[in-house]
Amino acid sequence: MQSLSRSLRLSLQKLRSTAPCSRYVHTEGTASSSSSSSPNTQPRTTSFGFKTVPEDAKESLVKDVFDSVASKYDLMNDATSFGVHRLWKDAFVSSLRPGRKGPMRCIDVAGGTGDIALRILDHARETYADRETSVEVVDINGQMLKEGFRRFKKTMYHNTPQISFHEANAQDLPSSQFKDNTYDLYTIAFGIRNCTSIPAVLKEAHRVLKPGGTFACLEFSRVNNPLLSTIYDQYSFTVIPLLGTVLTGDRESYQYLVESIRKFPPQPEFANMIREAGFSTGPDVDGGAWSDMWGGIACVHKGVKV
Repeated sequence: MQSLSRSLRLSLQKLRSTAPCSRYVHTEGTASSSSSSSPNTQPRTTSFGFKTVPEDAKESLVKDVFDSVASKYDLMNDATSFGVHRLWKDAFVSSLRPGRKGPMRCIDVAGGTGDIALRILDHARETYADRETSVEVVDINGQMLKEGFRRFKKTMYHNTPQISFHEANAQDLPSSQFKDNTYDLYTIAFGIRNCTSIPAVLKEAHRVLKPGGTFACLEFSRVNNPLLSTIYDQYSFTVIPLLGTVLTGDRESYQYLVESIRKFPPQPEFANMIREAGFSTGPDVDGGAWSDMWGGIACVHKGVKV
């Protein structure tokens, strides 16, 4: 993991040394230096934590992060949240009531470790005696998928039609495999903020859901109480990177994860993005378009495809 962390530092150093002062012209998919003053030659940028990087670089940088943390992802989540992330995930899945209206076809995106998928299948089975609901787990990171597959080998769902794992990009799901109007439920938990283009993810979610299907997102969000926000910031920027160093030898990856939370849109802004993708939501209040958890540290957003 330390070598992956060094790789991440080197990648960022290279970007810092080139991106701010270079201009590019794109020719048949390649980039080369140019002194042209045309505004069309400036590369498009996005955030990687608090850093600004070229859009086409973010995917590989995020991959480095999750390659580094995959094997100890749950350990670090437990350590940094005192196990509360498990309660949030339980509440998230329970609120969706999978299996209540009969078997569902679900897709869990950015769900490599399989914890949301397992909760969906367990909830459907234990609450509604449903053994036909299925979940397709999708993640861009192969290491995270390996962790999820390993976890499911210990469950009754292994080698059944109820679970499958697929490596794919949430922003561009292959239409031959993930067809239009296919799924009853689309979930994404603590993943959408790591994507380069949130609108592209939402557009794909809308495409693959059936009319009447539900989009559900669990994500870190904006804390509105000033005192809680101050305490949360101090904990996030001091304790979490330190735990990353102690438990995994990788401070940089966890520094990024903390910073990425602060760059994610606040609740009303994200709710509007969901509506712009074609979903219907509740009103812009807590308990309407979104439901805050722990004062907004985490938040559930839902939309229905109309």
